[in-house]
Amino acid sequence: MTALHEHKLLRPFVQLLRQGISPEKIALTIALGIVLGVTPVLGSTLALCTLASVLLRLNLPAIQLVNAAVYPLQFLLLIPFYRLGACLFHANATAISLSGVMTLIKTGVLHAIQTLWVITLHALVAWTLIGAVTGVILYLALVPVLRGIWRKLPARESA
Repeated sequence: MTALHEHKLLRPFVQLLRQGISPEKIALTIALGIVLGVTPVLGSTLALCTLASVLLRLNLPAIQLVNAAVYPLQFLLLIPFYRLGACLFHANATAISLSGVMTLIKTGVLHAIQTLWVITLHALVAWTLIGAVTGVILYLALVPVLRGIWRKLPARESA
């Protein structure tokens, strides 16, 4: 059995630790990659992760790796975020289904776009609330794990 730090999903992050990137920076990269990767706006995660990477000086390939890994979660959480957003704003949630969207489109494309825009904005508020808390929890949980892996790595070679 391989050691935890040799697991294929962790290998890129262990390499970053070996290159001198701090456990805190890697934890932030992973936490933001997860939180931004489940944004309830399809097609937005690549840009959001890139922006976070540039603004916070995070490793772009690493955050995009995490983003890609959680891509299926974005679809799984889409409807729950839409419904939570509707609940938060006491909005009608009947359009939050395939049949509801089809009914909306039949009543008029412009009306459907307007309604789905509002539903998406509500979902973004729900995601922001949950994402902020989740991001902090993930970061706080990952830092000690990554520090532990970092301590177990062989001594880093001097340049």
